[in-house]
Amino acid sequence: MPRPMTVAERILARHGDLEEVAPGQILEARVDLALGNDITAPLAIKAFRDELGGGKVFDRGRVALVPDHFTPNKDIKSAEQAKVLREFAREQDLEYYFEIGEMGVEHALLPEIGLVGPGDLVVGADSHTCTYGALGALATGVGSTDLAAAMATGRLWFRVPETTRVLATGEFARWVGGKDLILHLIGMIGVDGARYQSLEFAGPAAGALSVEGRLTVANMAIEAGGKAGIFPPDEKTREYVEPRRKREFDYDLARPDEGAVYVRTVEIDVGGLVPLVARPHLPSNVAPAAGLGDVRIDQAVIGSCTNGRMEDLRLAAEVLRGRKVARGVRLIVIPATQAIYRQAMDEGLFAIFLDAGAAISTPTCGPCLGGHMGCLAKGERAVATTNRNFVGRMGHPESEVYLAGPAVAAASAVAGRIASPEEVVG
Repeated sequence: MPRPMTVAERILARHGDLEEVAPGQILEARVDLALGNDITAPLAIKAFRDELGGGKVFDRGRVALVPDHFTPNKDIKSAEQAKVLREFAREQDLEYYFEIGEMGVEHALLPEIGLVGPGDLVVGADSHTCTYGALGALATGVGSTDLAAAMATGRLWFRVPETTRVLATGEFARWVGGKDLILHLIGMIGVDGARYQSLEFAGPAAGALSVEGRLTVANMAIEAGGKAGIFPPDEKTREYVEPRRKREFDYDLARPDEGAVYVRTVEIDVGGLVPLVARPHLPSNVAPAAGLGDVRIDQAVIGSCTNGRMEDLRLAAEVLRGRKVARGVRLIVIPATQAIYRQAMDEGLFAIFLDAGAAISTPTCGPCLGGHMGCLAKGERAVATTNRNFVGRMGHPESEVYLAGPAVAAASAVAGRIASPEEVVG
């Protein structure tokens, strides 16, 4: 009789053709999808050719390349980076290569088009690959050399992680959502509190989150040091996945066994949460958005793989409707995919953003990593719906970034300072 296993353990056991696995065990496992972007994939492609002998990828339908960080290309170097991906995708006849006009921020795009789902084992040369855990996948970031190996062989070595169970109870108050839940968790356990662990989310409040809210939470599992962040699938997952899926997914595999062993359980009553921000320069430096005092901002960014989906844009529009961005504040809105861009435009959200004084960008990671479309100068301060606020993350090393959800970012843009939506909307 196999030992009861967590979701991460079950997925690794199945993909490693083993009856059971245990934390700390090292195994080789099949990969369902390998992902690269315009920063990490050029290095992987070089390793694929120079160190692994080139040839063909293991499966042209299970390698995805998305140039999203510096696109549209901001300079010659970024154009050359994107060209490497474009030529490799053409050479390998990859099914899933997405560029300007059809692309999006990778971790918003792949769930949207049905490339990932329950029971999958996904690797990507980007730390926020853990986003796909919202759909019941074990998804994790790897280095470019590991991506090269995955592209060549369809297999990688893994160390089985311990699992922390996050039990979320209670009901979310107005303006409080997935971003506040994950910021609160990171504030509780710290940026290394789940180091090389899988965070498995459970409880009625986790179930109450929309799939878009779960994607936000899973996206930031890495900011607590996590190897993965997983929501076992439910009916909401099925309703999201089924109309999109490109292949079959194993819903049962993405659920924990009864009696699974967790390294610990962290309990959170979301009814006590308020809109939060993470102050510079760590995602764990968490405080209520209200009551910070007169923390003036120069820029607000709404978008990224964390909070650039329709639910996020609608929430921001609810705050901005009929209001103006404060004088001296730059508000940048970045829909995360082309489909989201079109839907937001069709729903009239663009008119609300433009009337408020915002700039609307084509999908890009852009300012999140200090790439383009909103870099900060020395001494400037931003509030952003992105996932990291390290020193120099959005530009100059003497700039500051406050992380928040879309309602707080929008309210802060109107107030000209860090503000809770209640202060602006009531």
